[in-house]
Amino acid sequence: MNGGLPGFHNAPASRAVVVAAVLFSVPFGFRGRSHNLGLSYQSIYEKLSIWRLVTSLFAFSSTPELIFGAALLYYFRVFERQIGSNKYAVFIIFSTMVSVLLQILALGYMKDPSLNPLTSGPYGLIFASYVPFFFDIPVSMKFRIFGLSLSDKSFVYLAGLQLLFSSGRRSVVPGLSGILAGLLYRLNTFGIRRLKFPEFAISLFSQLSWPFSNNPYQGLPTTENNGSVPSHQAHQIEDARTAIQDPTESSITALVSMGFDRSAAIQALALTNYDVNLASNILLEAQALQP
Repeated sequence: MNGGLPGFHNAPASRAVVVAAVLFSVPFGFRGRSHNLGLSYQSIYEKLSIWRLVTSLFAFSSTPELIFGAALLYYFRVFERQIGSNKYAVFIIFSTMVSVLLQILALGYMKDPSLNPLTSGPYGLIFASYVPFFFDIPVSMKFRIFGLSLSDKSFVYLAGLQLLFSSGRRSVVPGLSGILAGLLYRLNTFGIRRLKFPEFAISLFSQLSWPFSNNPYQGLPTTENNGSVPSHQAHQIEDARTAIQDPTESSITALVSMGFDRSAAIQALALTNYDVNLASNILLEAQALQP
C-alpha cells in the first residue's frame, strides 16, 4: 500500500492534513482525553462547542486509529496528484463539511446515548476517498490466500474496514457519512468538481515543504502534448527497457484505459518494474509538468 511516489511530492494538501491529524491526536492522547473529542448530541444541540467541532475533524481517538488513518491519508495522496492540489483542496473541504453535517443529522435523528461521542478524526476525508479509489484505481495484481481471491487493492479495503469498525457504531457513522460525501462529490453535486481552491492558498502549503523539499524524482521523464517522452530522454528509456522484460499487455491496457499514450505507458512501466499504480503516478505528474 504505497500509493505511488514516496513522500508528499506534489501533495501539499495531503501533507497538511496528515500533519494536522498527528499534531491534534498525540497531545490529547497523552492527556487521556482522546475518547472525548468526537461530536456528541450535547456538544452540538445543547451547547455548541466550536473546539469540539475542530478536534473532531482532526484528532484520532486512539493510537491504532491514528496509525491506520495516517497510512490511508498517505496512500490517498495519489488523488491530489491526479486532479491537482487546487481541486483536491476543494474535495477535502467538501467531503469534510458534508460528512460533519451528516453526522450532526444522525445524532439529532437517532438520539442514541451509545453514539455519544462519535469517534473523532478525518473520517470524512478518508472514507470519501474510497469512492474514487473504487472507481478509478485499476487492479494490477490478483492472487489467492487460503482459497480467497484477493488483489493489490484488498489491503487498502482491509485497512478501511479496520478503521470503520474500530469503535463500533461510533466509528461506523462517521465512516458511512464520508462515503456518502464522496458519492456526492463524484456525482458533481452543485457543480462542485469544477471548483478550484485559490492558487495563493495552495502555495502556503507548498512553502511548508520541509522535510520534503528535495525532489528525488527530477530525473523522471516528462511527456509532450501527445503523451510521448521527448527524444532527448529516449536513451534513458531504452536503457531501462533493456534491463527488464517487456511489461505485460494487461498492465499496458490498464494505463491506456486511463487515457495515457500506449508508448508512454510502456516506458513508465519499464521504469517501475510493472507497477501500474506507480507508473500511472509518473505519467500523471509528467502531464502536470507540461507547460
